[in-house]
Amino acid sequence: MGILPPFDSFLPQWFVLFVRTNQEKTTASRLDHLRIEHFLPCFKSLRQWKDRRVTLDVPLFPGYVFVHLPHAERMRVLTLPNVLYFVGSGSSPAVLSDEEIAWIGRGLQSGNAVPHECLSKGQRVVITAGALVGLKGTLVRKVNNTRVVVSLDSIGRAFAVEVDLGSVRALESRSLVVDGSSPEKFPAQPSQEELIDIPRISSGGRR
Repeated sequence: MGILPPFDSFLPQWFVLFVRTNQEKTTASRLDHLRIEHFLPCFKSLRQWKDRRVTLDVPLFPGYVFVHLPHAERMRVLTLPNVLYFVGSGSSPAVLSDEEIAWIGRGLQSGNAVPHECLSKGQRVVITAGALVGLKGTLVRKVNNTRVVVSLDSIGRAFAVEVDLGSVRALESRSLVVDGSSPEKFPAQPSQEELIDIPRISSGGRR
């Protein structure tokens, strides 16, 4: 997570509540009732039940609910049922920028965002066209599509979005492990046959 930037205790900023399992939506409802600005990013997940398949809205980051308020007013949210603490490092809470919150929302709206393991090494890329233009991330490419993993370093979480291969450009050249084999150089425009799993990057309905 690294060293967190200093913040003004009286300036509204985006913090992250960590809540008990399966209490994200209940917590969001309580925040809504209190008229506290919050953000619970969810994605569509197809689940198989005994007799049928159902599509559910599932939190993109399990256990996380984003809140926008001054740190000085933190007890308004930390005292809510099933809220455990602010996500952060040591005694300092993680602070997300408005840009990071916006990227999550755009990813959900335009890129079929799904949860993804947060990666810390590998080829960095930038999206060069479309609604996510300028977004930097890690490329996870498959035969028929291009997937970029967006890591939110401040909270140690990530999500993935799908984009066109022609809309992705490599930021730098770095050695990679392809399919678990020996390191290879990642080209700016890799061939369609390869499956490349690259690590690392930069960075919903919202109330």
